[in-house]
Amino acid sequence: MQVLVTGAAGFIGAAVAERLLARGDRVIGIDVCNDYYAVSLKQDRLARVRASANGAAFDFRVIDFSDTAALERGLEDCQFERIVHLGAQPGVRYSLEHPHAYAQSNLVGHLNVLELARHRRVEHLVYASSSSVYGGNAKVPFSVEDGVDHPFSLYAATKKADELMSDAYAHLYAIPQTGLRFFTVYGPWGRPDMMPWIFTGKILRGEPIPVFNHGEMQRDFTYIDDIAAGVLAALDRIPSGEGPAKPGGSSGPHAIYNLGNSHPEALLRVISIIEEACGRKAVLDMKPMQPGDVPRTYADISETERDLGWRPTTPIDSGFPAFVSWFKEYHQLG
Repeated sequence: MQVLVTGAAGFIGAAVAERLLARGDRVIGIDVCNDYYAVSLKQDRLARVRASANGAAFDFRVIDFSDTAALERGLEDCQFERIVHLGAQPGVRYSLEHPHAYAQSNLVGHLNVLELARHRRVEHLVYASSSSVYGGNAKVPFSVEDGVDHPFSLYAATKKADELMSDAYAHLYAIPQTGLRFFTVYGPWGRPDMMPWIFTGKILRGEPIPVFNHGEMQRDFTYIDDIAAGVLAALDRIPSGEGPAKPGGSSGPHAIYNLGNSHPEALLRVISIIEEACGRKAVLDMKPMQPGDVPRTYADISETERDLGWRPTTPIDSGFPAFVSWFKEYHQLG
């Protein structure tokens, strides 16, 4: 099977591409490789994916999928049956200062990928949504059947808009689609703007770490290997346009699933695990809640287990030490 993976130089995209290649699929990867964070990290991820590829099984191209003409021109000689759309402008806090980047990448870009799927008549489009769509929902765990009409950030609003656009295209053009709401993904090769990277680096340097909401935070941390396995499980199950409503409520060929650890962890406990893995105590800089943030995330994965046969297997007690070990090796720290 030939699969187009957008955001192939990203944290999740590279992990998914590597797993697809490992099982014998051919991958066309695209990414704009912008400087939202160090381009060198993206290049290093791509080098790892290439090293895992068998011959010409991995074809990577620098393409901005939010540029309609560039996307069409860059892929005109490519054939693929399915798409895994993981490219996006991530980050809740960054959206407060750079809103137009989210409109361009997450809205225009998602529409471009939908049009690509429509005209290429792909078998299945799997795309990344986010747990951020749940906003400040008080009911836990968060279910795909819950209302998500009150986002706390522009990033969350764009991800909800992506789900709505996908639902419209599923109904209008019978394009089978699956949206995946990721819950706080972490692990080796992660993003520098996320908590594990920031905290680990500051603890190892002896710098204070910013602890928001005075530490009264819980997150459903989900290890990268589990997430990649969940993406492939979703890709292999094409939703039908017939029968009862799919998870998320669509009557068309469009399903939405949570991919989370289904076990929210207290932030202070996570810090203690990172401290032990780093071999030194953290200096805590207690801060109030950040705009756009939420105090807790917690995934209901009952539909995911039932339909995709997926359940995470990596606890934070082994996941975070694995990240710290990789971080030290990557930065050549003793």
